[in-house]
Amino acid sequence: MVAISRQLPDGLDALRAEMKLGEVMRLIERTARWVDPETFRLLPVWYPEHARRAYFYKNNWSEPQLNKNRQTGHTEHKREGNVHANKSLTYALGLRSDDRPNWSCCHIWGIDDPSYQEANAIVQDHRFFSCVANMVLLPTPLKAFTDTMPEVKAMLRICARHLYGWHCNHEGLADTISTIDAWGDWDAYPQSWPRAGAPSTPLGVVPLDEGIRKSAVRRLAQIQRDLATAGPHYPRDEVKAAIAYWTLSFD
Repeated sequence: MVAISRQLPDGLDALRAEMKLGEVMRLIERTARWVDPETFRLLPVWYPEHARRAYFYKNNWSEPQLNKNRQTGHTEHKREGNVHANKSLTYALGLRSDDRPNWSCCHIWGIDDPSYQEANAIVQDHRFFSCVANMVLLPTPLKAFTDTMPEVKAMLRICARHLYGWHCNHEGLADTISTIDAWGDWDAYPQSWPRAGAPSTPLGVVPLDEGIRKSAVRRLAQIQRDLATAGPHYPRDEVKAAIAYWTLSFD
């Protein structure tokens, strides 16, 4: 009987031994859904009032929204996870939540920390959390690749940078930008994705239509109303900073 070692290799190394990077990228290329660049230009950020880990409020931002533990009775202030990023991407793709079973919202630009010990300052920034150029919709099983494989993250960022003509310029991403600037593994890079000097439209871009346009117009109008009328906990300073960053106009 052959002894089986209890010493496991790194899981990513085990996967790479069985599946080439190009094969992973073909799966992502054929299944990813991207927001149209025209939709991005129409409304870059859909929920500037929200960011990862920010508190939730109810009654028009006037009262804390609490979660209660049924076993202990302990209550705590509810925080944003990925709710409004998901809403942004869903509406910008012309979908509703029921239209996307087993699909996951994947943020493209973020702090890379394999140990998950460092706070992700990018998605905690109101300018970038609900930015539709910072997200792609993937079948839920494939999200694990984008969460853990640095080379997959790099190629998604290269694609998004050239598709939208924008990359996140948060100060925490200087090394990330250097990495994608120096990228050289074009054999694995999907053929339909754009790159420097080679514009292209990825498979899965959802064209801007009248329904998406109306959703964007309604959302922008709601931001304007909330700035004027929302309750005392509405994060006006953060929303105004996001509006200024993206040069949004309420005209």
